[in-house]
Amino acid sequence: MKTINDLITILKLESLGKNEYQGVSESIGSPIVFGGQVLAQAVHAAYQTVPETRILHSLHSYFLEPGNLDIPIRFRVEETRNGGSFSTRRVKAMQNEKTIFILGASFQIQEEGYEYQVEMPQNLKQPEELLSWTEIVEKFGDYIPKGMKIFLSIDRPIEFKPTRIPNPADLKNLAPTENVWFRLKGNPGNLKLALKQQILTYVSDYNVLNAVINPNASVANWGNLQTASLDHSMWFFRDFDFDDWLLFSAESPNSFGARGLARGNIFTKSGKLVASFAQEGLIRPIK
Repeated sequence: MKTINDLITILKLESLGKNEYQGVSESIGSPIVFGGQVLAQAVHAAYQTVPETRILHSLHSYFLEPGNLDIPIRFRVEETRNGGSFSTRRVKAMQNEKTIFILGASFQIQEEGYEYQVEMPQNLKQPEELLSWTEIVEKFGDYIPKGMKIFLSIDRPIEFKPTRIPNPADLKNLAPTENVWFRLKGNPGNLKLALKQQILTYVSDYNVLNAVINPNASVANWGNLQTASLDHSMWFFRDFDFDDWLLFSAESPNSFGARGLARGNIFTKSGKLVASFAQEGLIRPIK
């Protein structure tokens, strides 16, 4: 995938009948299905079963089995509840009749209410001052571990610019945070909020566990850890556009027992809080 239009094609599912859909997968450099992909496809499936007047406001999910890139994923949607203001859906993602992922999602009619939000992190370098993943490989490729270099070099529909680049020649423990600017590649056009939320869900599974690894970065890295997303939750607050950079801002309160928790927020460049997320991941040292 090179542009946002390629990603949108992957997120759209084939209807197999009432509340049943099927999708294909695209590798992002891992031998298994990317968690953000199955997340976003499950959201797409759930959206097909609610009225257009209802908007996703929260999701909670569990990754149960690694997905096979070569086998289509079937999504079954259960209409758990249809109330006056809220609709709840439960989605199972399956391969060969084995459930690999489950999602609970809640949708709400648009209503007026009181408003408040936290401020976005201050004193961060702006995207114009930073290097993208592609530019990092071009500039520092000779010093980056082979596996990480291959991962960073893969074509993606999203451009990422981390605000902090660890020095592989001077490994040290870092603060349990991760701030990354991102934007779409290509011209997404005028997207509906439902599709924008699916794209944001896809992006939210990138970079999140870095915040968990950073406090032990002097000894731990993606090359000597077995990692996997265990669960993922999101809350969606405001409409937004993909016409500029957005900030993915994560922090980790704890890692223990080969698991680590990261949580955070996604802001527009102007500081509007779009969504919050939380994920627990497997962080198992390879012995």
